[in-house]
Amino acid sequence: MQKPLKNKSIIYAFIDSQNLNLGIRSLGWKLDWRKFRQYIKNKYNVEKAFAFIGYKAGNEALYTSMQEMGYIVVLKPTLELPDGTVKGNVDAELVLHTMIEFKNFNKAVIVTNDGDFHCLVEYLVDKNKLRCVLAPNKHYSSLLREFNNYIIRIDVLKNSLKLDQKKTGIRGRSKP
Repeated sequence: MQKPLKNKSIIYAFIDSQNLNLGIRSLGWKLDWRKFRQYIKNKYNVEKAFAFIGYKAGNEALYTSMQEMGYIVVLKPTLELPDGTVKGNVDAELVLHTMIEFKNFNKAVIVTNDGDFHCLVEYLVDKNKLRCVLAPNKHYSSLLREFNNYIIRIDVLKNSLKLDQKKTGIRGRSKP
């Protein structure tokens, strides 16, 4: 097990992928996951970025693509509900992995707007291990409002993080 170096701040990100994706899409745009990974690396020096996603058969190429972008993809089994919707709540996995990795990082970046993470955020603040909470938009849970000084909204970064719809899909190159 890796121990944090005293003179180097080791920062890990724990990403509620569904929450981030839906929060951004609700604003009418799509997140470029490659740009987002680069952003958290450059801005917060995130060494490891754990992306928690509900597993759905047929999405294997997405999971592989995210791994290639530098995410550590943690999949959770999903349930198909009688109405046809798929449920894959990753909250417990995100909290569990944050605690498993707790001794390996100095600071954590939590990516969500979900109030279910209040206890995790509170614990990280108490232990002086929270770098920030990246919320997809201004509609983050009122349970997180007490941590406003740690919250950074991703929607204000739209120009930098928006998926470029002009891409061909072939290795991410733009059309000539």
